[in-house]
Amino acid sequence: MNRAFLLIIVTVFFSAPCFAFDVSGLQPVAPNSIFSTFSTESLPKNKVAAEVGFDKSKDPDFYRFSLRSAYGITDSIELNITIPYIYNFNTTTDGMEDIAVGFKHRFYDEGKYGPSLAYVINASINSGREEFGTKGRYGIGFILSKRVGPFKGHFNFFYERPGKGSLADEITFLGGIEFSAAHNFKMLGELLVRKNHFTNEYDQIEARFGYRIKTTDSIYTTLGIGTDLKQRSPEYRIMLSLSYTPPHEKKEIKKIIEEE
Repeated sequence: MNRAFLLIIVTVFFSAPCFAFDVSGLQPVAPNSIFSTFSTESLPKNKVAAEVGFDKSKDPDFYRFSLRSAYGITDSIELNITIPYIYNFNTTTDGMEDIAVGFKHRFYDEGKYGPSLAYVINASINSGREEFGTKGRYGIGFILSKRVGPFKGHFNFFYERPGKGSLADEITFLGGIEFSAAHNFKMLGELLVRKNHFTNEYDQIEARFGYRIKTTDSIYTTLGIGTDLKQRSPEYRIMLSLSYTPPHEKKEIKKIIEEE
């Protein structure tokens, strides 16, 4: 009896850090994003974008590598895929997270005074290690974007229901702003507020800051740092990504000169 009780205590103690793990879920591809905040902008029809991302988190300690891609089904509907991998979680555990797939549809374009609007329908495939997954999940999201001069702001709301019955539903609010300091340089700011699958409280309030450089017409480099303002978990997070996004085609303007 004593041995069984000791085994339960040890199991709970060593598995507890995994319950503080923040599930990656569906992620956007730059430059139509801040860090995790989506923009309503989408790829042109039949265009493909790809991104390689790297995160380093402190307390909990782990590295996250991710492959993200997007495909323009139409000029206003986009398919997104995120494949995340966790390395050295608390120095002991490596493995895949669940693969996330989603569709983003911009149904209202930005006007002179009003914002552009979009929604997201997404699902995660039960493909990850148990400590990092939720046995799949599905959800919906809402996106709002608005440009004012050199500033562009975004607001996201996401609701996720996990496949594992013992977990709670996840609710996430994201607000992001980008400032065009130069034609190839943007300063970024983001605030994430989340009630994750393991609690019934909004226990993650994370602020993130960084910048994005347009290296070429199609290559973007994004660097940022974040910290949790409520529980200091993570104490800090370093984010780096390199993305390829095809440039919008420039329309040629032909002048017609009428002969007298």
